[in-house]
Amino acid sequence: MTSSTAPGSPESTPSEPAVRVRVAPSPTGDPHVGTAYQALFNYAFARRHGGRFILRIEDTDRERSRHESELAILESLRWLGLSWDEGPDVGGPSGPYRQSERLTIYQEHVAQLLNAGLAYRDFSTREELAALRAAQRESKEQTNYDQRYRDLDPGESAQRAESGESHTVRLLVPNDGECEWRDELRGITSREWSLIDDQILLKSDGFPTYHLANVVDDHLMGVTDVIRGEEWMNSVPKHILLYQGFGWEPPRFHHLPLLRNNDRSKLSKRKNPTSINYYRRAGFLPEALVNFLGLMGVSQSEGEEKLGLEDLIDGFDLSNISLGGPVFDTEKLRWLNARYIREEHDPAGLVKLLRDWAMSDEALERIAPLAQPRLETLSDWGALTVHFFADDVHPQEGDLTLKGREATELAEILQLAIWRIEGFAALDAERARELLSGLAEENDLKLRDLTRPFYVAISGKPASTPLFETMEILGSDMVRSRLKRAVDLLGGLSKKKLKALEKRHAASRA
Repeated sequence: MTSSTAPGSPESTPSEPAVRVRVAPSPTGDPHVGTAYQALFNYAFARRHGGRFILRIEDTDRERSRHESELAILESLRWLGLSWDEGPDVGGPSGPYRQSERLTIYQEHVAQLLNAGLAYRDFSTREELAALRAAQRESKEQTNYDQRYRDLDPGESAQRAESGESHTVRLLVPNDGECEWRDELRGITSREWSLIDDQILLKSDGFPTYHLANVVDDHLMGVTDVIRGEEWMNSVPKHILLYQGFGWEPPRFHHLPLLRNNDRSKLSKRKNPTSINYYRRAGFLPEALVNFLGLMGVSQSEGEEKLGLEDLIDGFDLSNISLGGPVFDTEKLRWLNARYIREEHDPAGLVKLLRDWAMSDEALERIAPLAQPRLETLSDWGALTVHFFADDVHPQEGDLTLKGREATELAEILQLAIWRIEGFAALDAERARELLSGLAEENDLKLRDLTRPFYVAISGKPASTPLFETMEILGSDMVRSRLKRAVDLLGGLSKKKLKALEKRHAASRA
């Protein structure tokens, strides 16, 4: 049996290192409320214990990582009022803080594991591994790597690598026994080694996987407490094996329960908006969103739920978290937001909020050219532009139609549009035009016929301000949210249809 004994609490002995925690988002999409939830808890833990809060960018996914996403993450966390002591933009003694800038470090550590016989090279091709997984699925076996190169002579392995043969590097995981460790929120936990695959540590392109980079960075950056989502619980044995292989003491592990929808399902953008930028664009205040997320980890007195950031830090205690999974109740968030709007701002302050939110001169000057050709009186402005200032629109079901097509076909096209917009670095009018033109061509439609239901979905009306420019001003998060609600209004898509549609979407990107 392999075990890990975590250090005691941060306050147990004066000789223990100062608390150092991190949040490590991947810049592969919109800044997620789950990232804000974990960042807030790490930030509050660090401040509560007089420690340091690190922001690290895990950008080793070369296909999906984008600089624009990194900037959006930094901006959204700053908007929430969170600051970090070390990070890619502020520096620090443990940098670089982008994993893509630390490749030599990872390669050196992989070499240590290879030399110690704790890792091995795998020369399997993608085709061979795909065939292996297909055969295992066919025979209803667990889809694990079959360790075909595990016992290859190290000299032959090194020679093949030096000759330029493509390979990955895998962690040598025990085939029997179990790994036992302590999670600070859940107590002693264990898992059989036979259920754990020989994890790839270094990809064939020389970039590390999450597991290697995560462990190496956490150690070299002096992280004392890993506070992250419970989806990483099953990875802890691999991480402990790496810590032991390098002769390092593991940090304390605290695995937070995942945020959930009201029906207890995992919070997902398929059901609700999950982007921080959506809530910002929809008119939620950062104080309210931080308060809402922070209530999941504080000890409340006398039932007061409106708590500022300093109050949250003062009352922060990870042991107060319900392991059943905190519910992301948007009605509760709206209630809190309303309190902040009414109780923290006088009318003059509200005017400033509105200007900062979406009614600055700059914002109105972008909207005015779209509305002006359609105005007969200034009073027409309200009805004509309401969709720019609403977090939702309410189209009539009868308006949401596509000439000559069934409702399900329209729902599929709208869903494809959502997925394709997710892949855009930014949504501008030209990209929006290209998107709809492409969808029209693929589905043998005229562009003017396809734009009508998009007008309805996005503005709530069959005719409105120019569609593509409107999409640009609203932005990716709000557009996708409205398209998703239109899909739901049309009756949604079954799991079977979604699966087939995902294959179609993947094929269009290949």
